[in-house]
Amino acid sequence: MTSQEMKDIFYNGLWKQNTGVVQLLGMCPILAVSSSVVNGVSLGLATAVVMSLSGAAISPIRQAVPNEARIPVFILIIAVLVTVIQFAMNAYIHALYLVLGIFIPLIVTNCIVLARIEAFASKQPPLQSAVDGLAMGLGLTAVLAVLGGLRELFGHGTLLSGIDMFEMFGATKSMVITVVPDYHGFLLAILPPGAFITLGLLIALKNHMSLRAAANEGNKATPIAAAA
Repeated sequence: MTSQEMKDIFYNGLWKQNTGVVQLLGMCPILAVSSSVVNGVSLGLATAVVMSLSGAAISPIRQAVPNEARIPVFILIIAVLVTVIQFAMNAYIHALYLVLGIFIPLIVTNCIVLARIEAFASKQPPLQSAVDGLAMGLGLTAVLAVLGGLRELFGHGTLLSGIDMFEMFGATKSMVITVVPDYHGFLLAILPPGAFITLGLLIALKNHMSLRAAANEGNKATPIAAAA
């Protein structure tokens, strides 16, 4: 895989086909877990690991799996990987495991994972499939981080609340950033309607930036075409 191919894959996953603000897949975890930066990023990274490993595992066997059995086989492989991650989080980051709860095993049924395997990993070599899964997962993580940061900031006036759940890595409550002291909170921001509103604003911003970039490219191409 060339460096240009890798750049294209990451650009596609992080921006052009971002699962959170372009494809609008996996809305359940995006809206339910994004009440804080820590929760959103944690679930996003877990999903990215599953997508990368499942892509790398499924790509080599894609020719050997009958077409009629591909979905059950794919889900079985994803379920094994999710179970490993679930047990690891339960053992080493138990507090976070309790917070994320049912949304960890629900990664198995997340349409983001299965859709990307069907669209990419089942047709491409293992390395490209692993990188594509990682890029798509990081794109989702970025959306969860921004969404969680905005909701936490407006809802509690803080950032990185709950970082002490990673105490085994040296994280402490002193790392929590209090942006607005003596803030009484904005309840709507941390409720489900706040998640819908904030995500809608992010989608609108993404569309605006994409349209503006396309318009700039068109303006640059016009003088060249006129000169030709």
